[in-house]
Amino acid sequence: MTQVSLKTDSLAYGLHGAAQAIVSVREGTALPQALARIFSHSDATPQARGAIQDLSYLSMRKLGVADGLLGLLANKPPQPEVLHGLLTCALSLLLDEADPAYDDFTVVNQAVEAAAADPEMSHAKGVVNAILRRFLRERAGLLPQVEKTPAGAWNYPTWWIDRLKAAYPEQWQAILRAGNAPPPLTLRVNRRKTSVADYLQTLAAQGVGARQVGPDAVRLDKPVPVAQIDGFAAGLVSVQDAAAQLAAPLLDVQDGMRVLDACAAPGGKTGHLLECADIDLVALDHDPKRLRRIEENLQRLQLHAALKAGDARAGGDTDDGWWDGKPFDRILADIPCTASGIVRRHPDIRWLRRKTDTAQLATLSSQILDNLWQMLKPDGKLLLVTCSLWPQESEDQAAAFAQRNQAIRLPAPGQLLPTAGAETDHDGLFYALFQKTGP
Repeated sequence: MTQVSLKTDSLAYGLHGAAQAIVSVREGTALPQALARIFSHSDATPQARGAIQDLSYLSMRKLGVADGLLGLLANKPPQPEVLHGLLTCALSLLLDEADPAYDDFTVVNQAVEAAAADPEMSHAKGVVNAILRRFLRERAGLLPQVEKTPAGAWNYPTWWIDRLKAAYPEQWQAILRAGNAPPPLTLRVNRRKTSVADYLQTLAAQGVGARQVGPDAVRLDKPVPVAQIDGFAAGLVSVQDAAAQLAAPLLDVQDGMRVLDACAAPGGKTGHLLECADIDLVALDHDPKRLRRIEENLQRLQLHAALKAGDARAGGDTDDGWWDGKPFDRILADIPCTASGIVRRHPDIRWLRRKTDTAQLATLSSQILDNLWQMLKPDGKLLLVTCSLWPQESEDQAAAFAQRNQAIRLPAPGQLLPTAGAETDHDGLFYALFQKTGP
């Protein structure tokens, strides 16, 4: 993060940091990695980091309309890119009328301060002031113009909207709205340490509102920082979306089974499997750094798995050393995908993905599935999971896999569309369960 002479607890500091994160996303970096890079080179306090993160995520949810407004308010795209990012972030704050954190004057004033403090943007502080004040004066006329475009109306790329319309002609609008809503904080109660009923009583005694939304799932009425979640450090609960919590029960693991969690990082499903039964579990991921995330989660839960770094496409006919040749009773295949079903948690995904990504990832995932099938015992079960909404990565993938491998398809939820309601509130995941009949 570029060092600037701004108070770390000021909105200007937060806007400046978020502007740099937006630049990184536009250049192709995922937002979590962009933020991690910024924080590693900054003097930001924990509170300042939280502010930068919140502003960055808000901007990703408002990027379509903010860019549309800048197209009307500026004669040409603002340069340098960090200026573009600053204006995007400030406009996103001004657009956040449902729950405004700052009054309009403060946003404009602090955006100008952020520009003035940065040598790259100091020449443009007058431009920042003029553009933001013009938006406030002409908001009523500008927004209808922007909302005539799909990206401006929905804050998604046009190709994404068109693809949803084709796949889900009745539900596409509800899916887009769900993806724009802030996600809930859903917890998985560790059945080895406590029960949902007991944990809800603990929260109630502390005045924390929550409700049960699944067999082991509890949703807090208001999200809080992880460090403030009662019992998290002690392993009583983990953060996991309600839809993702379906994986472990579907795989039906029993004591003594040998289980593979392929593509396992960051380890949410790994932990849930180990909470369900005493199993011999191998957690595989291609990135050794991501395996450390799994290890940290398991240490907190006081559970154990064999962590292996390797390619899920290898280890069968082409052994890369991670598989010992012993077949598995159960395999969880959480295969690579575009992650189009979890954009409410990762709003940058919609701007990072390209139309061609779906076909490329579907090909990679089909290779992984065919290879893992070799490692499954006769009568064993493999659970295919994706966090995608695109049929090419989900239902089409499952149907083609079953045909190629003569796999028996067992009952499973199939495509879960993302919802953001009082009764049902979960991400968009896909589940297909298969059983092996031969060697």
